[in-house]
Amino acid sequence: MKLVTVRTAHDITYAGVVRGEEILLLHYPNLLRLLQDPAGMQQARQLLESNKPGLSLRTLTLMTPVPNPPTLRDFYAFEQHVKAGRAKRGLDMIPEWYELPTFYFSNTSELYGHDERVPYPVGSQELDIELEIACVIGREGKNISVDEAHHYIAGYTIMNDWSARDFQRQDMKLNLGPGKGKDFATSLGPWLVTPDELAGYRAGSGSSERYDLEMLARINGQEISRGNFNQIYYSFPQLIAYASRNARLRPGDILGSGTVGTGCILELGTEVHPWLQRGDAVELEITGIGVLRNRIV
Repeated sequence: MKLVTVRTAHDITYAGVVRGEEILLLHYPNLLRLLQDPAGMQQARQLLESNKPGLSLRTLTLMTPVPNPPTLRDFYAFEQHVKAGRAKRGLDMIPEWYELPTFYFSNTSELYGHDERVPYPVGSQELDIELEIACVIGREGKNISVDEAHHYIAGYTIMNDWSARDFQRQDMKLNLGPGKGKDFATSLGPWLVTPDELAGYRAGSGSSERYDLEMLARINGQEISRGNFNQIYYSFPQLIAYASRNARLRPGDILGSGTVGTGCILELGTEVHPWLQRGDAVELEITGIGVLRNRIV
């Protein structure tokens, strides 16, 4: 299934299921509320299998799939990105990176959906994209094992972890976290795709689980990045197991993968593409999920 949160012309929000070019509306006000109901996914499947008419996707506004998630963790799970980013700073690969899948908490109040305009961060001169995939947690759990972790995934979506690199350089000198370099905007969408929809792309299980999903980034129609989800070093079951260590994960929690190799201007270099400007249109595309598009204003 492809699940959404949409807003109608009357400014009312609903959770919904995608069927072709139609959206079938559920009685939940958003996808978070659906995930919090143990019967929510079953109700969505029953509606999808029914003959009930839907509304045209063109008449609705897609919102970020899970509005106001309980938490948003962003990991650092692609080795190529980590190596390239450190090399840009004249640093060797940090050995400790291979010991644990580190993450930071991002801001859940500045989330943007598909085709929503993203404000340029005031005071920055170096706005960047980060091409990522994210999973959304579908059930509560703590100290989850790697082998059981896949049962906790409600679905996957595309994530753009917008980054103000000049702010980030200042943040990181203090050895605490990205801070203002990250918390002004995160885009997610266009919808949440359940794991069964992607089963044909999956190989392995547990720590070895990978998906053969091509990941692309375009700026103003020009492709600047192409990678694959199967290049991830730490699998999502590993990320979930680590995130849930001594901590409760809840329905709606979001876990970002971190940037795929070549998935940002910082890694590619401004000789490949300059920092983003107001008016730029950014498209991130992942096989089996779709396209997440935003314009900078």
